[in-house]
Amino acid sequence: MRFLRRGLTGLFILAVTLGFLAYGAILVRGAINDRMSREARAPQAQERVFSVNAQRVTGETLVPVITAYGEVQSLRTLEVRPAVSGTVVMMSENFIEGGRFAKGEVMLRIDEADAQSAFERAEADVMDAEAEARDAARALELARDELVNSEEQVALRERALVRQQDLKARRVGTDAAVETAEIAASTAKAAVLTRRQAMAQAEARVDSSATQLARARIALNEAERRLAETEITAQFEGVLSDVSAVEGRLVSTGERLAELVDAEALEVAFRISTQDYARLLDDSGQLKRAAILAVLSDFGIDLSAKGTLSRAGASNASGETGRVLFARLEAAKGFKPGDFVTVKISEEPMENVSLIAATALGAGDTVLAIGEDNRLELVSVELLRRQGDDVIIRAPALDGRLIVSKRTPLLGAGIRVTPVEAAAAVEAPAAPELIELTDERRAKLVAAIEANSRMPKDVQERMLAQLKEPKVPARMVERIESRMGG
Repeated sequence: MRFLRRGLTGLFILAVTLGFLAYGAILVRGAINDRMSREARAPQAQERVFSVNAQRVTGETLVPVITAYGEVQSLRTLEVRPAVSGTVVMMSENFIEGGRFAKGEVMLRIDEADAQSAFERAEADVMDAEAEARDAARALELARDELVNSEEQVALRERALVRQQDLKARRVGTDAAVETAEIAASTAKAAVLTRRQAMAQAEARVDSSATQLARARIALNEAERRLAETEITAQFEGVLSDVSAVEGRLVSTGERLAELVDAEALEVAFRISTQDYARLLDDSGQLKRAAILAVLSDFGIDLSAKGTLSRAGASNASGETGRVLFARLEAAKGFKPGDFVTVKISEEPMENVSLIAATALGAGDTVLAIGEDNRLELVSVELLRRQGDDVIIRAPALDGRLIVSKRTPLLGAGIRVTPVEAAAAVEAPAAPELIELTDERRAKLVAAIEANSRMPKDVQERMLAQLKEPKVPARMVERIESRMGG
């Protein structure tokens, strides 16, 4: 009975299972038939609208600015080298790194004993040469007088000879008297020749003494110059750098002791592209005297100085491109030779141009303008300059219209957009973030600034004054601590 009961139960469960399976198959078949009997319906398409950043184009007068980077250098740099050798016996207290000298101020003096002795010997030689010249002049005068006397003797002897010859013709004189007169006249003539030779020698002596005197005076001037060269003076007002001399040191001729730099006459040398260089030339091909602004950013404080383009480099070295320009700085307070600065060159103003974001300009110098029904239009513009993250264009047809300031690959002509225009009013720049310092941290910052000998004095004083305030700019603190290694 138990076996029969279990068998019937199993058959019942199997029958129920088969029934459910059959019912499920019928439902699936009905659903498939119902789906296949329906007509296909296309989904209703909706136009996609993009939100874009928009910028309004306005025509105005702009001054293009060329940005470059260069190095400040001095127009006058003089190496201090002695013209004579010797021991440094005197040195100015300002003859140190950073020492300032006025024009004509004595910098150092070399032992002048040898130069003084040479000068005195040259003076004595000049005195000897002057005495010799005077003696030669007196000898010449005596030789001239003796020559005159000899010529007078010749005249007397000749008159005596004529008289003896006359007496002989009248048969009063003798032949012996005539011969004696002839011998006397001949002897007088020989004496004249001797006196002429003596006079020529006296004249040669005068010339020789004049030459010796000139040489002695040249030697005296050279000795005086050598004596003066033992004292080195500043040729112009400047500051010393690379000082290597100390008092008591033996220096040789032409040895480099220091370098005198004119810290007031500064210029900046920088390189620009050939394209930018061409814009700075006038109609005759000469460099324009364009205005520049040199900016030195350091320790959270920006130093700036105005200047004017002065000249261009003569040539380019192998492998170099662009052009090297030089600009004279005016009132460059705080600047030092060797500073790396940013140079901004102002070009001539451009009228009826617009400044837009560089991201608004696409390939082929085109922009996406927002037209009617907020649909985009592709408009060509004339690209004039690139100014960092912006560009200067000329597009009179877009004056007053909105354009897409940030283009993406999804945007194109005919697409409908929702423009988000930037605020027309320029917000005032946020004030620098100020922080309070602990006494310990403030003392470390002050010590770091005072220990920096390369920092300009005016910048150092300005920063120390800011550190005395209750709140200090956070940017300045970060810059100082980054250089402290903290």
